[in-house]
Parts: sequence; structure tokens; C-alpha cells
Amino acid sequence: MTERQLPGYRRIANEVRAAIAAGEFAEGDRLPSVSALAERFAVTTGVVVRALEVLKAEGLVIARHGSGVFVRRFAAIRRSSPARLSRARWGTGQMIQDADTEVRPRVVDVVVAESPAPAWVAEPLGLTSGSDVLSRSRRFLVEDRPVQLAVSYYPADLVRGTRIALTDTGPGGAYARLAEQGHAPAHFTEYVRGRFPSPVEAGGLELQAGTFVLEITRHAFTAAGLCVEVNRMILDATAYILDYTFDA
Repeated sequence: MTERQLPGYRRIANEVRAAIAAGEFAEGDRLPSVSALAERFAVTTGVVVRALEVLKAEGLVIARHGSGVFVRRFAAIRRSSPARLSRARWGTGQMIQDADTEVRPRVVDVVVAESPAPAWVAEPLGLTSGSDVLSRSRRFLVEDRPVQLAVSYYPADLVRGTRIALTDTGPGGAYARLAEQGHAPAHFTEYVRGRFPSPVEAGGLELQAGTFVLEITRHAFTAAGLCVEVNRMILDATAYILDYTFDA
């Protein structure tokens, strides 16, 4: 489909996006009013409103009640794999997420609980469906913006009574605590897919309608091949760049 064949609001969204990319509107700048943009592009205000909704869904602009629409001031988080999971990081007391951004992520809404394992968690952990697992759910914020939801699952018998069962897992996080128990993660498998968020996920990440998320499910294995963690992460797709480095 050519640019001229696009719906009007899509064409205007492309025009405004291009103006932002060209530096006409910098990060933090207030965009012209809806009426001013309608006049500039010779369209109705309704078309402009729909165009701005597209840009909001992309995470490019944000509306502030009573103030207008602003270019979002936020640098994409570069999630570098596999280096972020190396023992050299968590084994020295660092957070894995510190590898992703210069701004230390804030972890909020931590909930630790034991519950029966759903089948998709039980299978990789080598448990029967319904066996007890300990789950750790939390949200990650960067510059007060929710960027990730995560829930980690561990065999309850493996971590019960350890610091993994506490709100604060300590320096190096859960992987360092697993290592102390003789179950250090030695290799990982991650499965990544893009999808629309559930209503609960959209609320937790404060997403605009139409925004995609990245679902990453990670399995952590010991050197002996024992799966000791299943971690499902839901990322705001507009907030991340997934960076993978491989040897030939």
C-alpha cells in the first residue's frame, strides 16, 4: 500500500513521526495543539486525534491531562544477551537488570507465594502438575515508567527456607542464592514471542491501547541439566531493544 492509499490518520501519524525523527520536535517537547496540527496537514481534528492515538500506542508520545501531548523522553533499554546472565554478573552481587540500562531499575510490588504449579511450569521443572512451586512476582520501573512484569517459579522443596522465599533475595539475586545451595545456573534457554497484552498486563505496564508486549520465558539449568527456575517476563515492546551476540 502506498502512502497515498493509507487512511488519513495513518498518513498524519507518519508525518508527525517523521518530524520527530528529523528533530523538529525533540524529546520532552510539546506537540502543536490538535487544531494547529489539523490546520498544518489540512485535515479534520478527528483525524489528528486518531493519528496521535497511534503514536501514543507506539510509545512515541504521551498525553498529559490539561497540558497537551509531548514527545516521550525515554531511551530504549538495550537488553543484552547472553552476557547479562553470566555468573560474572550475578556471582559478584550485581542485578541482571543492571546490564540493560544505566538507570538502576526499581523493583516494586514483590509478592512471594507458594501455589500448585501450572502444567507449563511443572513440565520443565520436572514436577508433576499441581506440585508446589514458590513464585516471585514483581514489576520493574525505569524512570518511574513500568517496563516489565516478571514471575519466577522454583520447586518449593528446593528453595523453601532460603532467602529466595523472602522479598529481598540479597546481592546477586536468586541465582546467587541457588549457587549457595549447590544449584548454580550454568545455562539458560529463552523463548521469545510478541503478542497483545492481557488486560491485567496492560494495566500493570500502563500501556496505551494497541501496544504490543514481548513475552520471554526463561528456563535456568544447572550443569547437571536440572531445571531450577522458570521465569516468565512480560516486556513493554516499545521500551526494549533485544540485543543478542553469538559466536560464529
